[in-house]
Amino acid sequence: MRAVVVERWGGPEELVEREVERPEPGLNEVLVRVHAAGVNPVDWKTRASGSLIGWDAVPAVGWDVSGTVEAVGPGVGLFRPGDEVFGMPRFPRQAGAYAEYVVAPARHLARKPAGLTHTEAAALPLAGLTAWQALVDTADVRPGERVLVHAAAGGVGHLAVQIAKARGAYVIGTAGAAKHALVRELGADEMIDYRSVRFEDAVSDVDVVLDGIGGGTAERSIGVLRDGGRLITLPGPDDVPAAPDGVLATWMLVEPDHHGLREIAALVERGAVRPVVETALPLAEAAKAHEIGEQGRTTGKIVLTVA
Repeated sequence: MRAVVVERWGGPEELVEREVERPEPGLNEVLVRVHAAGVNPVDWKTRASGSLIGWDAVPAVGWDVSGTVEAVGPGVGLFRPGDEVFGMPRFPRQAGAYAEYVVAPARHLARKPAGLTHTEAAALPLAGLTAWQALVDTADVRPGERVLVHAAAGGVGHLAVQIAKARGAYVIGTAGAAKHALVRELGADEMIDYRSVRFEDAVSDVDVVLDGIGGGTAERSIGVLRDGGRLITLPGPDDVPAAPDGVLATWMLVEPDHHGLREIAALVERGAVRPVVETALPLAEAAKAHEIGEQGRTTGKIVLTVA
C-alpha cells in the first residue's frame, strides 16, 4: 500500500510517500481502507521532533481517519466489512493514518455521520474529541454558562464553539476580525479581535476558558474567570498557570474515545456541529499540507484525500 512516512526528524520535506506492507488486523482490531486523513498541529510537531510525545523511532504519520472497514480481526462485534467509520486510533502512539490502509482497535472508531463526506468526517476526530473531552468531560459546561474559546476559528476552536453552544452556553470567541463572520455563523454569541483588543479588557465573569494557544494566553485567562471557573489549556502541562482558590486550571491530552465520537456524530446528524475543511489535498501532497498548517492561519481543518 501507499503510505507517507517521515524519513528523519525535520521539515515538511522529510515527508515521503513509500510502498509499505499492508497491515493485518489482530485481536479486537479492524482494517480500515482510508478515504481521508485529517491533518493536525501534533502531526507536524511530531514530524519535526519525536520528542514531543516521547518517540525515538522515525514514525508513520497521522491519526485522524475516515474510511471503510475492509476486514475485522477476532473478537470484533462492533463493525463488519463495508461499514463506514471515523476515528483517531492509538493516539498518542503511532497509527499511520497517512496511508491507504490503517489498523485500529475497534473501539477507537465509530460509525461515520451519514451526512458527511469522508473528507469532512476526517476533520472531526482529534479536534472534535479534544473539544468534547475539554468542555464536556473536564469542564462539564452547563446551560447558561459563559464559555471563552481562544483561537475560535481554528481546528479545535471552531468545533469547541459549536459543542459549547449545543450545551446551551453563551459562547465568546477570539479570532482575527476576518474570521468573525464564520465563527458567529457557527454559533458564537460574541467575538473579540485579539489583534486590536486585549481579551481581558473585553470580557469578564467567564465560567470556562478553552485555551489552545498556551503561554501568556493561559496566564491572562485566569483573570477573566469568576469564582468556580475552569481553565483548560491544551498545548502542554507547562502552560498551566497558578490559579486562586475556587478556580480550576488544568491541562488535558485527548485520547481515543468511542463514546465521545458517537456523541459528536449525533451532534452532526442533528445539525448542531459541522466541520469546516479549508484545504483538501491528495495524500502525495502531505508535505504541502504541513507547510500550510505550520503558517498558523488555517480556518477549520486541512485534510488529505486518499481513496
